[in-house]
Amino acid sequence: MQTPRFQFIGRLLGLLITACPLMAEISPAPPFRDHAILQRNLPLPVWGRAEPGERILVTFRDQQVGTTTDRDGRWIVCLEPLSASLEPADLVIAGNTTVTVRDVLVGEVWLASGQSNMARRISSLPDAGTVAGTIRNDYIRHLNVEPTPAAAPADTVTTSGWLPASPVSAGEFSAVAWFFSAELHRKLGVPVGIINASWGSTTIEAWTDARTLRANPAWPAIETRWQHLVANLPAIQADYAAWEQRAKAAQSKGEKIPLPRPLLPFASGTQQALSESFNGMIAPLQPYALRGVIWYQGESNVARHAEYPDLFRDLIRAWRAQWGQDRLPFLFVQLPNYNDPYDVSGQAWPWLREAQARALELPDTAMAVTIDCGDPQDIHPQNKPIVGRRLARLATVKLYDLPGDWSGPQFVAATREGRAMRVTFDHVDTGLTAERLPPQALELAGEDRQFHPATAVIERNTLLVSSPQVAAPVAVRYAWSNAPVANLFNGAGLPAAPFRSDGW
Repeated sequence: MQTPRFQFIGRLLGLLITACPLMAEISPAPPFRDHAILQRNLPLPVWGRAEPGERILVTFRDQQVGTTTDRDGRWIVCLEPLSASLEPADLVIAGNTTVTVRDVLVGEVWLASGQSNMARRISSLPDAGTVAGTIRNDYIRHLNVEPTPAAAPADTVTTSGWLPASPVSAGEFSAVAWFFSAELHRKLGVPVGIINASWGSTTIEAWTDARTLRANPAWPAIETRWQHLVANLPAIQADYAAWEQRAKAAQSKGEKIPLPRPLLPFASGTQQALSESFNGMIAPLQPYALRGVIWYQGESNVARHAEYPDLFRDLIRAWRAQWGQDRLPFLFVQLPNYNDPYDVSGQAWPWLREAQARALELPDTAMAVTIDCGDPQDIHPQNKPIVGRRLARLATVKLYDLPGDWSGPQFVAATREGRAMRVTFDHVDTGLTAERLPPQALELAGEDRQFHPATAVIERNTLLVSSPQVAAPVAVRYAWSNAPVANLFNGAGLPAAPFRSDGW
């Protein structure tokens, strides 16, 4: 039993603790963790939270920059641009308390984002153990952002911390982003950091901030769909569960999956909620200095491909504005060949691919074509190394000015020659080639606008395309199906993108 004296001391201590709350520690933004990589040759914002009115001093290398927190405890400073360095240094953030971010390098930093094909990790590859076992490079580091939806833009998010590449950590790396970063480091010889903020099944609407989304011409339709889903979620969930049972039963009997598939039952707090992936996973990273973005997304928008061109370009513009980098490079993966069992038309994927390509109308964008390296039976193709390396080739040639061609053959024009059409290209490198002659996946149409299979021969780095079913062709298209056998390449071994000459 406590004596009155001890009871008095206890009450006094309680009053002191209430009157003098514990000093809040400085909390840097999520990317500022041990082993971080900072972007070279750009101004470097550093920010976080502390006590309101607290004086903050940030020190890195030979720079010191100070500021005072605002009434909400927010603070931000900007370091002057730094050159790349393989020598680590500490980033010290001092105020009433001190935080030291250790082992910080300066090099190239890229944001990797999108849905499952970007999110899938090295551990998911068939040869994961072999691949991870060969990875050991302290100058390549990845930071994984945990899938985190949020109803409003967040200040912070849970991350893995920066993971230097090793056999132990590599299994957690995005496979596409790993092969991209490894190739960049090999070619540039500087540290490379990847911030991986990707989440399977996300739509592009989930990655777009609310203000930008509401300004899009498709917003009324987007809002109506979402309100219908939220209002009818229990019925939609039941409908989808019943369909799943029918689909599993059909698969077990070797029968076709019943179509159409009902609306997926996603709601607020999930990866398809409007703007919530942006709010929870992208907003907390801004304005961390980046060299660029690599993006692999679109599968969840195939059914609404007509809306995608504006949505994609709006997202790119918005991210650039939010990062304060009007020309932030944006490299993206065009969807590969895949026989989507849920596509009733059998023709939706080429339209989504074309919608993706419309983003090339914006400056400082580039597209990695993967029409040759998908898996017709798997929406998650395993050939991630070639995807990452093609993205790296875009970066090293277009952005870093290393020699080489960054693109496969690009359609220029199609002209009538008798019963055939001659197709011309640029980016042929040393010449057009076909893996299995003659080139496949070509079609011709006449005035009736009905496309028919066609054959082609390579002549002087052009294609001469003809079909016995089309006597007077007016249009040609290539690889215009969900899972075409696309075998047209240039001399650099890069594939031609799907194209069409009609405007129908």
